[in-house]
Amino acid sequence: MSIALPAWLAWAGLSACFAALTAVFAKAGVRDVDSDLAMALRTIIVALLVVPFVVITGKWADPFALPARAKAFLVLSALATGASWLCYFRAIQVGELAKVAVVDKTSVVLVLLFAVVFLGEKPSGRDWLGMLLVLSGLAMLAFRR
Repeated sequence: MSIALPAWLAWAGLSACFAALTAVFAKAGVRDVDSDLAMALRTIIVALLVVPFVVITGKWADPFALPARAKAFLVLSALATGASWLCYFRAIQVGELAKVAVVDKTSVVLVLLFAVVFLGEKPSGRDWLGMLLVLSGLAMLAFRR
C-alpha cells in the first residue's frame, strides 16, 4: 500500500532540510567574518547559481516585461529577504544558533497572520490552534534555561 503525498510537501520538506543546513553552515561561516559581508557573499553565490539554472532550463523571461504588480511585489519580497538575511546573520553571529533559529521560525506564525491581513485568507479554528501550539513550542525552546 502506497501513500501519495502532495508534491508541495516533498518540496517543503526539502526546503526545511536545506534551511537547517544553511543555518549550520552560516553559523560556521560567520565565526571570523563580519556578518554583513558573509551575507553579501552568500547572496552573490546564490545569484551565480540560480540565474544560470533559470536560463539553462529555458525559464528566463524579460523581467521588464512582467506586470507592474508582479514586479512591485517581487521587489518588496527581495527587500524583505535582504532585511531578513541581514538580521539573521547578525543574530547567528552573536547568539546561539539553536535559539536564533527557533525565534526565526516565529515567521511561521507571522505568515498566518499576514496571510489573513494582506491576502484575506481565512484560517480555520484548527489552523489557529495549530499556530498557538507552534508558538507555545517555539517560546519553550527559545526561552529554555
